Amino acid sequence: MTMSAGFAEVEITPPLGTRKIGFKRLIVADEVIDPLYARIAVVESLGERVAFVQFDTCCILAEDTQEIRRRAAASFGIPERAIMVAATHNHAGPAVADSGDVDREEEYVEWLIEQTVAGIGEAVAERAPAEVGFGRCLEFGVAHNRRVVMRDGTVRTHGTFTDPDALFIEGPIDPELSVVAFRRPSGETLGVLVNYACHPTHHGGGTGLSGGYPGVLARALKRQGCPVTLFLNGAAGNIHTADPAAGGANPSMEEVGERLAQRVQEVLTPLSYRAELPLAYAMTQVDVPYRSVGDDEIRGNVRGAQRFIDSAIYDREMPALVKMIREFEKESAEVQALWLGEHVFVSIPGELFVELGLRIKEEAHPTRASVVGYANGNLGYLPHLEAFRRGGYETTFCGASRMAPEAGEILAGAAVALIRESCRNELDSPSA
Repeated sequence: MTMSAGFAEVEITPPLGTRKIGFKRLIVADEVIDPLYARIAVVESLGERVAFVQFDTCCILAEDTQEIRRRAAASFGIPERAIMVAATHNHAGPAVADSGDVDREEEYVEWLIEQTVAGIGEAVAERAPAEVGFGRCLEFGVAHNRRVVMRDGTVRTHGTFTDPDALFIEGPIDPELSVVAFRRPSGETLGVLVNYACHPTHHGGGTGLSGGYPGVLARALKRQGCPVTLFLNGAAGNIHTADPAAGGANPSMEEVGERLAQRVQEVLTPLSYRAELPLAYAMTQVDVPYRSVGDDEIRGNVRGAQRFIDSAIYDREMPALVKMIREFEKESAEVQALWLGEHVFVSIPGELFVELGLRIKEEAHPTRASVVGYANGNLGYLPHLEAFRRGGYETTFCGASRMAPEAGEILAGAAVALIRESCRNELDSPSA
């Protein structure tokens, strides 16, 4: 076979009584609104093999990524550097990392890794002769920049224009919805990769478990004949479904997921396919500095600081966080690129702001790049420099906002350099 592709979907819904993540305070799950999944795609072409893993979780830690890669490489022969592991950033899932008052669910994470490796094996076994098609559309109605600039120059994250001091929305969105579809030569769909940038926070503050709108998207496309849909979230650090210009109106996860499924179908209908394409992969490690913080930042008293929840939760995490920052000063981060022909998926291990995701796409030209956030690690929020001047929730110092103001710029630059260097080498060394 010239090209083959295999997809798998394994359930990763945790048991009731599991701690949830995403809102810093302790929330324990007592119902399942809809199941959570790990979704896997394995593609082989012209002697190379790459894999994508997507979780319905808030994040994935670097050490868990490495363990999944290690086991998958040993069992199935996929190079570790050729496996991208990403979370949808779903807020209604289990505690796969420490966050505020919430401790990581260690036993669940080990089970998650086992399930995922088994799913990779299933995708490998399910590989079938395949054709691939690439498409895109622009979707302006789902995502909104959630940072509202006030007349005093500060930002209110999730501000609205019902406030007479609201002045303008700080930045853009990324409206591009990219689709990579695989089908059998007979025309039967095997699976799709969907890339779009927007926070999935539905049911995050409640006690129910849910896959959020990415789960709705996958179920809707399954009804329409696509067995497995991997949702690869983009640079969504400041992008949300709630619309500040409409008083914060926030459509349900069902409305969002069904809308995106409709747009994906519109892309798929006229899509043309080809029977082979070169695959390649590259990776770089970057040392990213922590923030230099003073007493006012530690107490949350700096201009523009915005703590959405009980400040005592922030205060409780400060001693250990400040100790770590002063002891280690920096954190190693991975930037990875997986090429499907002329299209590259480039990973960022955290919540990159949309301005930086758009920079990567622009500066990667003529390569067409899709940015995958929340992948292969979790550095927390990665705003652009201007955001730190204005403040807001995403820049307020805490465990989820611990990196230096230049961290996002460093990682965006590393992503562009990785793409350009590999293109200069004409992908001659795919294991670079």
